Amino acid sequence: MRSLRIHPQLHDMFGEEQPPAYLLAILLFGVGVAATFALSAGPLLAGLGWWRAALALVLVLDIAAGCVANFTPSTNDFYAARPRNRWIFIAIHFHVVIVALLVGTGVGAAVAVWAYTIAGAAVVNLLAGRAAQTFVGGLLLAVGLTGLPLLPGLTPAMAAVSALFMLKVLFSFAVDHYRTVVSSGG
Repeated sequence: MRSLRIHPQLHDMFGEEQPPAYLLAILLFGVGVAATFALSAGPLLAGLGWWRAALALVLVLDIAAGCVANFTPSTNDFYAARPRNRWIFIAIHFHVVIVALLVGTGVGAAVAVWAYTIAGAAVVNLLAGRAAQTFVGGLLLAVGLTGLPLLPGLTPAMAAVSALFMLKVLFSFAVDHYRTVVSSGG
């Protein structure tokens, strides 16, 4: 499959090259989720200033698109070769809290989702190169998703964004999906 070279300023999002079909899928998924969020949270967004609603939708698009982009070999390999960048990426991801603050709902739940996701991603990242990494990432994701309905104050739209945030950071990003396993033990 033919690939396009990615501009260096976009390597953190897409890696160094991507097939056009992957780029299209990433974009369509991100836009589709943002549109679905806008429809689902329409009354909530309508009461906000235009800039708050627009910023919330851009962050939702980023969360959704990142779920898919982080599964691509190019993005995965970009971060596998740069462990320090992977830690920075994990540390700076607090988008779900910002979205909750912007829309004015579910802030406590978003903080809980963020804390769990970042702690889980750190554990998974510490397992880099080990066979147990994918299993532990999947287990922590499953536990987190199971706990989402138990969090008070989550609208359906914010629950979906929270689930995608967990998927993006805890599993899609923190797991090196195309690694060479250095040790078969956990």
